[in-house]
Amino acid sequence: MTATPIIDYFSNYWPLGEKTKDILNHRVIKQKLNRKSLILREGQECNHFTFVVKGCLKMYMIDEKGNHHNLQFATENNWITDYGSFYNEEPSDLYIETIEPSGILQLKKSDVFYLYDHSPIFDRNIRIVIENTFIEQQKRLLQTISSTAEERYQYFLKRYPNLSNRISNVQIASYIGVTPEFLSMIRKRIADK
Repeated sequence: MTATPIIDYFSNYWPLGEKTKDILNHRVIKQKLNRKSLILREGQECNHFTFVVKGCLKMYMIDEKGNHHNLQFATENNWITDYGSFYNEEPSDLYIETIEPSGILQLKKSDVFYLYDHSPIFDRNIRIVIENTFIEQQKRLLQTISSTAEERYQYFLKRYPNLSNRISNVQIASYIGVTPEFLSMIRKRIADK
């Protein structure tokens, strides 16, 4: 695995120059992970940007009652990072875990900042990634506070069209904020329409 998947991803926005490609190829960290591998734990500082080449990861928190609350899923050609921990240099409240066997590429914080300083195109591309994540999180927050559970489920299907076949109902229910039993009722109601 080289940085080629990241380079190809950025070509959809602002293609990277040869120097930046070379830096990425030498600094990217390649990992193949088994299912249920943690790449971030609560209490750790997030020190990497993570790009999913193959597989599926989730970002979640565990509340004081032990309930999991899924905040984000990342499948092929998507990024997943706890930006608050990364930029504020503070312990994370979140976990990032693989849901299925996965191949990821990571950039260490020092390398991200080096690229910010030495590659304006990389900086611009990462800004687009972060802005798109922010926009998505705003939409998700609005869905959470103003939509019914069925509307949140429909939004999940729209946002992650191929994911419902890859993850469990428990994962989906956690993401939309309902119990798995209630999700089953929603699915039945939709099927009966």
